[in-house]
Amino acid sequence: MIKNDISLDKTTFETFTQEEYMVMKSDLLQPVQKIGTWGKVWIGFLITVCILGIYAYYIQESKSKYVTVSLRDYTMWGVYISNFVFFVALSLIGVLMSAVLKLTHFEWYRPLSRIAEIIAVAAIMLAGVSIVAAMGRPDRLHFLVLHGRIQSPIVWDIIVIMTYLVTSLILLFIPLIPSLSTCKNHLTGKPKWQMKMYEILSFGWEGTAEQWKILKKSMKILTVLVIPLGVSIHTVTAWLFATTLRAEWDSTNFGAYFVSGAFLLGVAGMVVAVFVIRKAYNLEKYLTEMHFDKLGKALVLMSFIYIYFNINEYLVPAYKMSGLHANHLLSLFTGDEAFFYWSVILFGMVIPGILPLFPKMRKPLPLFIITIGVVIAAWFKRYLIVIPGLAHPYLPIQDVPNSWKHYSPSLVEMTIVAATFAAMLLIVTLFSRFFPIISVWEVAEGKLEGKDEIINYK
Repeated sequence: MIKNDISLDKTTFETFTQEEYMVMKSDLLQPVQKIGTWGKVWIGFLITVCILGIYAYYIQESKSKYVTVSLRDYTMWGVYISNFVFFVALSLIGVLMSAVLKLTHFEWYRPLSRIAEIIAVAAIMLAGVSIVAAMGRPDRLHFLVLHGRIQSPIVWDIIVIMTYLVTSLILLFIPLIPSLSTCKNHLTGKPKWQMKMYEILSFGWEGTAEQWKILKKSMKILTVLVIPLGVSIHTVTAWLFATTLRAEWDSTNFGAYFVSGAFLLGVAGMVVAVFVIRKAYNLEKYLTEMHFDKLGKALVLMSFIYIYFNINEYLVPAYKMSGLHANHLLSLFTGDEAFFYWSVILFGMVIPGILPLFPKMRKPLPLFIITIGVVIAAWFKRYLIVIPGLAHPYLPIQDVPNSWKHYSPSLVEMTIVAATFAAMLLIVTLFSRFFPIISVWEVAEGKLEGKDEIINYK
């Protein structure tokens, strides 16, 4: 009976019939209840890519100077740091799609919140892995904690990343507790260890009024905390560049420039994730066209904000065209990097800023195609921030082999990068196979609180 289900509070379950709630619960627990053949193949593929990445990392650490041939004195930050900045940007998906929408009482966020939170946790974890992959002496990583100097922006980054990771994990876990109770009470045919895990992690949840009060208050506090933390993590990452002695990074605009780009990537990443999860788990009833319509409008807004900060970033140095700035800008606008640069502008800003203005482009499939382009462009945008910026040091590059003047990632580097993406997808996939990827109690509660918003959608 619904009234005996301790994963719903009293106000919520009184709004449902027995049949409505059982159908909802069955739908949202189905990905956890059963893994199909294609699901197992997908997990196996991701694990294989991760193993290849671990092997590539072993090769790198045992024969470093031979396999990362382009990482030299001038280009000391390569594709790993581009990857790091990308994952840090993606981690802001939790701030934008969960925290901001919760605080502003947009009830349509409810089916999206847990998806955003697990992507944020996975992304920030893989950002840390990317840093370790870039380190020449990973065995000295702990020295950053034991002997780090607070004057160093790298130490600021470590502090903010660890704080944001812990806060995001707690924000993911606390709303999960009632869902763990649902899994424990309603899943069948699962291994004993899995059922024991649900029992332990649910911490004796009984669904009392006091427990619900504490849970919702804790969520509100964490939601407020995670917003400044999320903004800080990408701002501090921007400061790592801005405080480094390179003409192209000498910008007070970098913090806002990075954060606005992260929010655009967050919306795009959310569209991609929602589309795939919706199709893979047959959740069209809960991840509706309304959600894509709302996300499409958000994509337009974030595109125009990001375009504004890009204009700020490039217009002033382009107007003056002085010294090393001129070399860098000419390389981007008409030189070796021009193809990537203008492709990023087109697919990463212009198209997502214009096409979703038309309602037909905010339907699931067209919006998914647009946002795939945004995500790919976002990765190359980080590449264009890191690599060309290193190619124009204040002291001229001279008396070195010509190969030192250019950077192109090796097969080993790209294998490790591919493994980080596979690891992130594996974390999200395994999470969705052990825990409801859409919160049963939050969706049920939203049916009551967001009723007018959903009914009036056209």
